[in-house]
Amino acid sequence: MKLTRQRLKQAVEQQIVSAEQAERLFSFFEQQSRNEAQFSFTHILYYVGGLIAIGAMSLFMNLGWEAFGGLGIVAISLVYALLGLSLTRWFAKQSLVIPAGICATFVVVLTPLAIYGVQQALGLWPESAGNYRDYHHYVRWYWLYMELGTLSVGVIMAWKLKYPFMLMPIAVTLWYLTMDVTVMLAGDDYSWQLRKLVSMYAGLLMIALAFWVDIRARHSADYAFWIYLFGVLAFWCGLTTQESDSELAKLGYFGINLLMIAVGAVLVRRVFVVFGALGCTFYLGHLADDVFKDSWLFPMSLTLLGLLIVYLGVLWQKHEQSITQKVRCYLPAVVQELLASKDVLS
Repeated sequence: MKLTRQRLKQAVEQQIVSAEQAERLFSFFEQQSRNEAQFSFTHILYYVGGLIAIGAMSLFMNLGWEAFGGLGIVAISLVYALLGLSLTRWFAKQSLVIPAGICATFVVVLTPLAIYGVQQALGLWPESAGNYRDYHHYVRWYWLYMELGTLSVGVIMAWKLKYPFMLMPIAVTLWYLTMDVTVMLAGDDYSWQLRKLVSMYAGLLMIALAFWVDIRARHSADYAFWIYLFGVLAFWCGLTTQESDSELAKLGYFGINLLMIAVGAVLVRRVFVVFGALGCTFYLGHLADDVFKDSWLFPMSLTLLGLLIVYLGVLWQKHEQSITQKVRCYLPAVVQELLASKDVLS
């Protein structure tokens, strides 16, 4: 539930709190949420500006930079990195955590470009290889040095500075790394089917890593968000693109997506719910278009199913607290703490 002045005013009118207490409560929660990412115009400006700067040094890098040569690219990367670190330090002194985290992330994103420049300068870049612009578009084994370097710099900086947004390039690089390592090991046998399997299993590993990070950081900031996001994305895309003529396998796909929705509800992670709901929609669409194409009973059955789910929601709301308490008793203490830290008013 979002706390607003209007709700506090209503609490004052019902004599639950005094006007002075309401004002102090609002000021307290406003100060607490100041450095939490939220959908406000200020934060939108932060992230739009930051993503434009990050994109300029990654996704939107053009071939014009090749004219500077390896040493030129390294020099420019170092200048940009010093600027990013300086801005990070300045924003941190101003207690502006989100801009500081964006600038620190910018430095991490510069790492593969700098390593590419070093390889060019030392003559270690394969002659048949592409250029830096291809880094975010193609899966190739010779990106490994750039990815390992980015992970090293990212982990060290995230450990030192502790800004949650810095986990974003780390999560993306982990995804890239799994694909490129597979290319190196599989060689010419690297098929689309293998790519999909690698994406799926790499996603599962990233989700496990995110859960571990979530537990470790349960009393601090949300460091697991970006790892969850790219882990679920990699797993779900790999799972959804699998091909099978078996209706039983498709039903299993539906069940996995339902499980994702349940996991998302328990962990309070919307990314599981969003992708799980998409998967369920795809499966129901398959039933409507293929299995029950000419059946007039199918839409009626779905309507009844939808109403049943709504009714289950009503029952859940009535008994949620008692069911939650009983279920949590069987979980490890650290998981209980993690779930308790995510409890919100609904």
